[in-house]
Amino acid sequence: MKHLADEPMGDQAGPASVDDQAQKLARVHRALRTLSAGNHTLLHASDEQQLLRDMCRVIVETGGYRMACIGYAEHDENHTVRWMESVGFEKELLDAHHFSWADEGAGRTAAGTAIRTGKPVVGDNLLTDPAYAFWREDSIKLGCSSAAAFPLRVEGEVLGALAMAAAEPDAFDEEEVNLLSELADDLAYGIANLRIREKHREAEATIARLAYYDGLTGLPNRTFLLERLEESMQEAKQHHRALALLHLNVGRFHEINKVLGYRSGDQLLQELGRRLELAVKENETLAHVGEAEFALLLPATSAEHAIQMAQRLASILHDPVEVSGLMVDASVNIGIALFPGHATTPEALLRRANAAMHEARPARGGYAMYTGGQEEQHTRRLALMGDLRHAIEHNQLLLYCQPKVDIASRRVCGAEALVRWEHPVHGMILPSEFIPLAEQAGLITPLTDWMLESAFSQCYAWHEAGLDRPLAVNFSAHDLRDPDLVERIRGLFSTWGIGPELMQFELTESALMEDPASALETLTDLKQLGTQLYIDDFGTGYSSLSYLQKLPVDYIKIDQAFVMPMTVSDDSAVIVRSTIELGHNLDMKIVAEGVESQAHWDSLASLGCDVAQGYHISKPMPAEQFRNWETSWA
Repeated sequence: MKHLADEPMGDQAGPASVDDQAQKLARVHRALRTLSAGNHTLLHASDEQQLLRDMCRVIVETGGYRMACIGYAEHDENHTVRWMESVGFEKELLDAHHFSWADEGAGRTAAGTAIRTGKPVVGDNLLTDPAYAFWREDSIKLGCSSAAAFPLRVEGEVLGALAMAAAEPDAFDEEEVNLLSELADDLAYGIANLRIREKHREAEATIARLAYYDGLTGLPNRTFLLERLEESMQEAKQHHRALALLHLNVGRFHEINKVLGYRSGDQLLQELGRRLELAVKENETLAHVGEAEFALLLPATSAEHAIQMAQRLASILHDPVEVSGLMVDASVNIGIALFPGHATTPEALLRRANAAMHEARPARGGYAMYTGGQEEQHTRRLALMGDLRHAIEHNQLLLYCQPKVDIASRRVCGAEALVRWEHPVHGMILPSEFIPLAEQAGLITPLTDWMLESAFSQCYAWHEAGLDRPLAVNFSAHDLRDPDLVERIRGLFSTWGIGPELMQFELTESALMEDPASALETLTDLKQLGTQLYIDDFGTGYSSLSYLQKLPVDYIKIDQAFVMPMTVSDDSAVIVRSTIELGHNLDMKIVAEGVESQAHWDSLASLGCDVAQGYHISKPMPAEQFRNWETSWA
């Protein structure tokens, strides 16, 4: 066996005969035909495996060689040659002999040596060469007498070898080998080029997937949905059909993220996405269009079918989802909008389905159909969110307060701090409207900070004017989960230098019951500052007596829903009386909200209630008017 790059080739014995020259010329022509046909194959190749197959076929069918095969080098313990393609015999025959490219045994064939050395190799006579002893019987059967192999070098490394066999012994001379080496180099270039093209295709597919699919759920994204909506609308218009878009929002998602962590929120969305995928048909398009929002396109459908689908999805998503070892109830609201009745463009249809979703209520099945005006209301809410943020940041809110009066002495004993917002266009916005907006827009913490700053500043101003009246600030459930709340309050006491007896804090019973353990910890920390604490809206949050007695609170405020009807309803009167007795037994004082008449005042006084608050005493007023009001009250 010859390493052709290491020794000269040609006839060393003397002038060649005419027959030898003719054979040599025939071999050169054979190699040229093979090279030409191989280059043609390269030009039309689009797949690596097909290229290898076609190249082997060209070598045998066009070039006239007995057989051709291509093997790739495996970098395993045995240095295996993995045969990719063969023509002239079955590839399984090669596999059965366990060819390798190691420097021993089956690795010393032309193919193994070409891979190992990176040089062209010729086996002059397969019937006598000891390197082919294991292959000799098959060589005879196949009619192969000589072989040559050429390394396939890709990106500077030997990928494998192109091997071929001829019927005659000593078949491969120098000119033929040079031409076949060029063929092998061209093949290696073709392999490298196809791999580069494949990488480009994969990159393009990845880019397309990133552009049109959501990485978390694997579902189509908003961009994909809008394009599909455009196509579906055009088709629906041509065939005079309607289509529906369902917009789904996962409720309490931000709360789940904050309490359980973002990984748990991701798991929830992935599980909901899987459930939804199982519910949709092949011609329907499900997409993940927002952080906690999905959309479903129903082509060629009706309002009735869309409602039925919404009911089905609400049922499918009703069961709790296991997240981080906990069973989480993921409430979902669904909005429905129809083409062409509700919108004729993809963006408008999606907006209106979203607007309808905001009107969905669990009591009404968890879904809502778009009706005129919903989008305008939703747009107004979004605009107000931005305006509210601006108002907080630029101190454009108003501090109001509502007095509290000790019933027995009729003396003013403090006030509750309230926030008001006078919008430059819409006028006074009710707290019942903008407080939920603050929750939806993530503005509760900035709003609470504004309230605290304003209340501390007002208390300081009153104190400097000789009026020491405590001012109570309300906290939401979100505030109780804020780990920095107590430290901010501690800092405000240091900043303004007022005593803890001048600041009070109120927390609704429902807020306390959202996370009783965390609420108890926050209340304990607040109490250690020396402040007085209130349970607001008592009677609406279903707190247990065992929990109530653990709370370090000083006052219970009876909700006005029980106080206002107490003079005409025996049931309400019983609730008020029982609450007063309960509070006093727990060493707490009682504040009655909603005191609107002298009859209320007298009834509460007879029951031993401690403090009254309501319109009978005063409506909420700008904080700067409080001092003059107190003078008139006295």
